[in-house]
Amino acid sequence: MRLRKHRREHAEVSTESLNDIMFFLLLFFLIVSTLANPNVVKLTLPKSKQSTEMTKQPVTVSVTKEHTYSIDKEPVPFEGLEAALQAKLAGFDQPTVVLRFDQELSVQDLVDVLTIGNRLKVKMVLATQMPSGA
Repeated sequence: MRLRKHRREHAEVSTESLNDIMFFLLLFFLIVSTLANPNVVKLTLPKSKQSTEMTKQPVTVSVTKEHTYSIDKEPVPFEGLEAALQAKLAGFDQPTVVLRFDQELSVQDLVDVLTIGNRLKVKMVLATQMPSGA
């Protein structure tokens, strides 16, 4: 009596091409993530030890060390800042304004913009840099 061994065929999946696809996807997402920065105005933000991230889409007011004011990347003179901010926040229920101030500006510059926000009754948040160790 002769017994034959049954050969079992094993299914294999070729993954050589998947490595190339994963490499290109990784490269694509790295490039897109560096280009998708919404804050184009170059500022050196003050540092903080604690940070919280906002979930809503806020309006951004940026002030450079040359006292150039902009609302969501649109330059605005300081005299027209209140009217432009009021027009920008017209459609929001609970408006939130993120203040991006250069660290070389004085506290008086910050207070001037906060006073405008207080008159408009909007919530204002000061943006800071993330700690380098986090």
